[in-house]
Amino acid sequence: MKVLVIGGGGREHALAWRLAQAARVSRVYVAPGNGGTASDERYDCIDITEPAALREWAIKEKIALTVVGPEAPLAAGVVDEFRAHGLRIFGPTQAAAQLESSKAFSKAFMKRHKIPTAEYEAFTDAAAAHAYIDAKGAPIVVKADGLAAGKGVVVAMTAQEAHEAVDFMLVDNKFGNPLGIQHNEGGARVVIEEFLQGEEASFIVLCDGKNVTALATSQDHKRLLDNDEGPNTGGMGAYSPAPVVTAEVHARAMREIILPTIRGMEKDGIPFTGFLYAGLMIDATGHPKTLEFNCRMGDPETQPIMMRLKSDLFEVFWHATDGTLDQVELQWDRRVALGVVMAAHGYPLSPRKGDRITGIPAEAPDAVVFHAGTTLDNGELKTSGGRVLCVTVLADSVKQAQQRAYEVAARVSFDGAQYRKDIGFRAVHARNPHGS
Repeated sequence: MKVLVIGGGGREHALAWRLAQAARVSRVYVAPGNGGTASDERYDCIDITEPAALREWAIKEKIALTVVGPEAPLAAGVVDEFRAHGLRIFGPTQAAAQLESSKAFSKAFMKRHKIPTAEYEAFTDAAAAHAYIDAKGAPIVVKADGLAAGKGVVVAMTAQEAHEAVDFMLVDNKFGNPLGIQHNEGGARVVIEEFLQGEEASFIVLCDGKNVTALATSQDHKRLLDNDEGPNTGGMGAYSPAPVVTAEVHARAMREIILPTIRGMEKDGIPFTGFLYAGLMIDATGHPKTLEFNCRMGDPETQPIMMRLKSDLFEVFWHATDGTLDQVELQWDRRVALGVVMAAHGYPLSPRKGDRITGIPAEAPDAVVFHAGTTLDNGELKTSGGRVLCVTVLADSVKQAQQRAYEVAARVSFDGAQYRKDIGFRAVHARNPHGS
């Protein structure tokens, strides 16, 4: 059977890589893909991004299953478009994707359904937002309401930083409404919420509208520099499993956050299908709160999770789109998977494009270099985005995975390459390095 993966980042490369190994899959198409998928005979890249055009192409090519990677096509209604024409597609509808595409929708939903999260208020008026910051003080968190590719969150440690973030998002309208999503027709909106203390983890599940299957736990590293310093990014690396998600935390997250969300969406008449990603903040007593919801897999969490997955991913998605996820029990490699993101010069503010990439080693059973911001230029691999590659490995411990990943990364070369040297540092220091 033919499978289509929508998207062109590292997440989509990893999904396509795992789908290509499925027993019933004859061909994997990626739209639009990247330099890594374009240079690999296992995939065909399709230069189409508009939902209706993708749907027409999928009908013509008799695509058996489509999987949506990034948030923008979901917010644009690609799932609705495909389903309206009887096509099998894994992902949430445009209405359900508001859990990610609108912070205000998401926070109001959590408040209504009593899902643990930070206290908040939403603002379209800058003066009111500034007054709220003055009243609450810092640290405080300012979020752009719409999609901002992981860059619309400012964790302000001072009131001045928070005021500047409000001016940037509301007065200057830097994020605005790039997708034309209906909830934001009036212009810019921000959500301002309390600062939560603790350790972050990524809790990602598959949903079919009623049933939920949890993926392996993971933890990513948002800051650009070692020791969690520097500006926030889309993610500089990740590993799985995450020791901070103990069996007790896992059970609590499912009971207090994930299942109430799925039941709440169903109750609100918006059944949720697809990946549901809860960004958790876990406090010192093991109580998780929801930082945010995403309606897709995380990037770079997908890369280590796909490295550890032993189940046939096509069959998993087939069950998910049939509404029979309760029949699925995922199988995982017991080893640790760890991914190190190699980013372009100038990332995250002004990544440089067009640098030649050399030295990527051949794929090995324990090491795969997944592509994100790469392109083929007359047969030559070059950088084309901020996060360029994710060097992902399997090993028996976090320390061994670190050693192996950095051995591979040292062989890869492009001008201005930057990457953290401490991915997985929290797990190395954890009491239980193998986690759950």
